[in-house]
Parts: sequence; structure tokens; C-alpha cells
Amino acid sequence: MKKSSFVAMILGTVGGILFALGMCMALIPEWNAFNQGIIMGVMGLVVLLVMVLVWRKMEKKSPIHLSAKTIGITLLGIAGALVLGVGMCLTMVWSNMIVGVVVGLVGIILLLCLIPLTKGLK
Repeated sequence: MKKSSFVAMILGTVGGILFALGMCMALIPEWNAFNQGIIMGVMGLVVLLVMVLVWRKMEKKSPIHLSAKTIGITLLGIAGALVLGVGMCLTMVWSNMIVGVVVGLVGIILLLCLIPLTKGLK
């Protein structure tokens, strides 16, 4: 395993755990830790951003250039993840199985659309 991949794996794991735990702290009312959860979630996002920057530097890749395509792909990924999450909530939290499955499938389709947009079709 290359050193850059190992560093990215460690930073990605730490950042992901911090973000996930922060969101749980913020969104589970029984924990009474909303403000602390937001702080921990933001710390996780910062670690994940640092991971991307460090990995690209170690791989000697050019910085990410913002273009309309990059912003569109990012927004599509965010929208797909949110729609999939809403479908899961409809199914598991609000016991609305049929609508939840349909909304979740729409989210999965949106996320699958990312593959040809980022990799292209040959």
C-alpha cells in the first residue's frame, strides 16, 4: 500500500467517524448535545477536507479547479444522498414503507447518475 493511500485511509476514517458521531449528537434529542454535535461534525468535515488536500499533494496532483461541471456533480451528489436519506427515514422512522422505498430508489438513481458524469461513457 502506498503511503498516500494509507494516510488518506486513516484521515478519512477519523474524519468520517467524527462527522458521523457529531451528527448523531446533534440529531438525537435524548443525548442533549446539539451544540457539541455541530462542533464535532464540523471538525470531521475539516479533517476530511484536509485529507483530500494532503492526498492530492502526496500524489502530486494539481489542485481541484472549480468549474460548472464540478459544482453540478457535487450538487447532484448532495441531492442524491439527501433524497436517499429521506427515503430511509420515511421507511424506518415514519413507517411509510411504499413512499419511502420509491423515494429511496430515486435517491439511488440520482447517485448512480454520478458514475457516467464523473467517469464518462466509452
